[in-house]
Amino acid sequence: MRAVLQRVASASVVVDGAVVGAIDSPGLLVYLGVTHADGDAEVAWMARKIRDLRILDGERSVGETGGPVLVVSQFTLYGDARKGRRPTWVAAAPGVVSEPLYEAVCAALEAAGTPVQRGVFGADMKVSSVNDGPFTVLLESP
Repeated sequence: MRAVLQRVASASVVVDGAVVGAIDSPGLLVYLGVTHADGDAEVAWMARKIRDLRILDGERSVGETGGPVLVVSQFTLYGDARKGRRPTWVAAAPGVVSEPLYEAVCAALEAAGTPVQRGVFGADMKVSSVNDGPFTVLLESP
């Protein structure tokens, strides 16, 4: 499982002209990608890392501040563009595998008390954000 975390002042996702998820206070915008071998262990690890990583102002985490998280599914995190001019997506898990794991990460964050907003899995999304820093971190589950 891979995630790109961006520390943001605000962020939103629009699908078909309507805002479907938004955070209006300091928190994290998380792009989440799933590969074929991911399962419950990766879900738990990723949710814990997202919640506890001390990358907000004052070296605090969203778990400490109560800050919100906007989670957006992004299979392109598993794109491979090393050869040719078109990336391949073979390392990205198909939707029937990745959607439940995406939802499980969101649910695990919520169960831990983190406010979560979501994009729409598989939709054409317009993501806007005001990066704070900018500060961006790449996570990859062991």
